[in-house]
Order: sequence, then structure tokens, then C-alpha cells
Amino acid sequence: MKHLPKHLRPRWRYLFVGIEAWPDADVDRRDFQRSVWFAAQNLLGDVASADADLRVMAYEFGDGEGEAVVRARREHVSEARAALACVSAVRDDPVGVHVRGVSGTVRAGEERYLGREGHDSVEEDVVFRNATRRAVGRDGLVDVDVGGGFVGATRSDLE
Repeated sequence: MKHLPKHLRPRWRYLFVGIEAWPDADVDRRDFQRSVWFAAQNLLGDVASADADLRVMAYEFGDGEGEAVVRARREHVSEARAALACVSAVRDDPVGVHVRGVSGTVRAGEERYLGREGHDSVEEDVVFRNATRRAVGRDGLVDVDVGGGFVGATRSDLE
């Protein structure tokens, strides 16, 4: 089966969501997804909620705080925000849900709204085991190409 041409593929937007609850709340991904679907269905109706196609792409929750990435069709971002605002409980645990921001890509949104910074990597030649080898450095760590794969090293290992 062939892929659709680019101009016919669905366009997505990613909503970056903060979640707050009581510290003893046990809110897992499946229950959060179900609550998002029910809120969208109750607010928008069956047809519009199916067209918005809200899907939890990433989820993390612990000690009463969490965050999620919710995917929605580009034309339905405002409806998706409204549906997320209607989520007041997951199972029997009351939760507060707020949209931190919207992005066209997950990577850019993670860097901007979830506090996950991108890693700047630099390729360079280093001396490792008495030979000059290609290496990729990022955040003080260096991955040295030894032919069959990479070896993790630090700057002090290279001297």
C-alpha cells in the first residue's frame, strides 16, 4: 500500500500539557487518555471529537505532578484546548490540566514547554588508544567511533 502524497497527509499539532493532582493520586496514561476522549466527546460530540483525533503521545506522572503531549489535527487546536480544559478528574482523582503551549513538532515543543533542552553535538577528531578517531561530543561527554561502534568517554579519557 502506497503512502499518501505529502499534501494529502493529515497535519498535526502537539499540545504540551501540565497535570496537577494530589500527591497520593495514581493517574496512569491509559486512564488519562480515556478522560481526554470522554471530555472531547462530551464537549464536541462524536463526530467532531473523532475528527479532532486527540491522542496522548507521551505521558509522565509522579508525586502529584506530570506532563503529557497530546496530538490533535491542525484545524482542531482550539477544540482540543477546550476539551483538555474540561478534564477535571481521572478515574476518581481530581486533576488540574493546563496547556503550556502548542507546537508543530514534538522536539521543538519539548525544548520550549517541557524544559527539555536540545543537545548540541559537535563532531571532532580525538586521540583515543593512541590513534586519531572520529568522535561526537555533547555536554562534556564524548562518544568515540572505534570502527565497530561507539565507546563512551569523557574529556579526561582522551588525554
